[in-house]
Amino acid sequence: MNLKKRNAGGLKFPFWLAMLMLLCANLHAQQAAPMRINPDEAVNLALKNNLGLESSRAGLETKKRASQYSWNQFIPSVMAGGSLVRDSSKASLLNESDIPSAMLDQMQLETSRMGIAGQIQASLSLSVAMFENMKRLKLDYQGGLLGYEKAKAQLERDVRKAYHSMLLLQENIAMLHSSFANAERQVQMAQANYNAGLAPELTVLQALVARENMRPVIDQAESGLKLSMAQFAMYLGLDYNTAFELVPVTETIDFIPLDIAEMISMAAKGKPDIQELRQTILVLESVRKAQIRSLLPTLTLSWNMAPFFFLNPKPETTISLINPAESVINPSRNVSSQFTISLGVRLHSLIPFSADFQGIKNTEDQIKTANIGLAQMINGTEIEIYNTILSLERTRTSAQAQAHTVSLAEQSFRLTEQAYQAGLQDYFQVQNAEQSLNQARVQMLEQQFNYLNSLIDLEYSIGVPFGTLSRRSR
Repeated sequence: MNLKKRNAGGLKFPFWLAMLMLLCANLHAQQAAPMRINPDEAVNLALKNNLGLESSRAGLETKKRASQYSWNQFIPSVMAGGSLVRDSSKASLLNESDIPSAMLDQMQLETSRMGIAGQIQASLSLSVAMFENMKRLKLDYQGGLLGYEKAKAQLERDVRKAYHSMLLLQENIAMLHSSFANAERQVQMAQANYNAGLAPELTVLQALVARENMRPVIDQAESGLKLSMAQFAMYLGLDYNTAFELVPVTETIDFIPLDIAEMISMAAKGKPDIQELRQTILVLESVRKAQIRSLLPTLTLSWNMAPFFFLNPKPETTISLINPAESVINPSRNVSSQFTISLGVRLHSLIPFSADFQGIKNTEDQIKTANIGLAQMINGTEIEIYNTILSLERTRTSAQAQAHTVSLAEQSFRLTEQAYQAGLQDYFQVQNAEQSLNQARVQMLEQQFNYLNSLIDLEYSIGVPFGTLSRRSR
């Protein structure tokens, strides 16, 4: 009976160990499972987690607060302070000779007392430039909004293009593995023919060399895919080793005609870079106006109060020749206040070679430089749009030619397969025909992805939401 209990208890530890190992394996499998994602989900995740975009968002919040509270420059500056004072003084009279010496001795003219001296100052300077500064802060916030939207557009563009690039890399790697498997079958066939005396040893060596030459190509392609996925994970704010299962793009791409003049006109108005530079010019013009208006007179309002309190006040000493009890020599407190209204102008700033005057000239030079840069950017955008549309046209022509190649490869594979079934071709020829068909399809897919990526670049350049043109092509 005890033996049975001992054996039953001995089975508990292996059982729980096996369960624990199974649980760990399941957890590891769940952690290693790739993340299935499509382009829209990837964009939403990137907009939520990307660190670079978060930095732009933080800078935008700073400009937003500055714009919302631009009126705080009208809050007066107020300063309060205090100091501990030891007062040692001797009362002085207009004519001490008129006072009997006996009375002077009784008045205790020598005093020594501690007190607190306080000071409260408030001032407010008003000028026309303050209102222009409020406008400048609002323009600066609007520029921050444009910069933030530009960062979002750039991030979405990069994420979508990276997604297409990884899909193409996966198709290339699948084609390379298929080619490697085909080369492996060729090695086996050459080895069998050599063993049967139907082929020389050179044929076997050539097949082996062809197979081994494909290994570094496959390794390089797989390393490129891993690096692309690490970069893609960084865009999405995830760990670099995150594995992805990409949803393939199954829609058929229909090539669309594009009007170059229309695209150039849209880009000159809607390209994020051009909009941001235009806003920068507006901010510089507002800065120049504020600098000019700062030369106008400034109205200053100030108020000052200085109270003084003794910590150990003595009885008030009075001196009066008629009625000595009515004269106060040493009061226990004293309060003084003053309110001032002044109007002033900085005359030195009106000198042409002064620092303020030169600052205005420097700002004017910056505006001129920015306008020249804007003209150059518009000209460069025109060339960029023209080149992009030409690239789209070349891609369309290549894709149409590649579609014809795919059709021929499909026909060749079908005829070769029929000949193999009739005993007129060997399986080696069927494998070669199938490999040629796979290569043609991958190249066709490459042309389609190139077209989609060029459309994404064009959508960014003309400042429209991504998918506007690509949806027109479907």
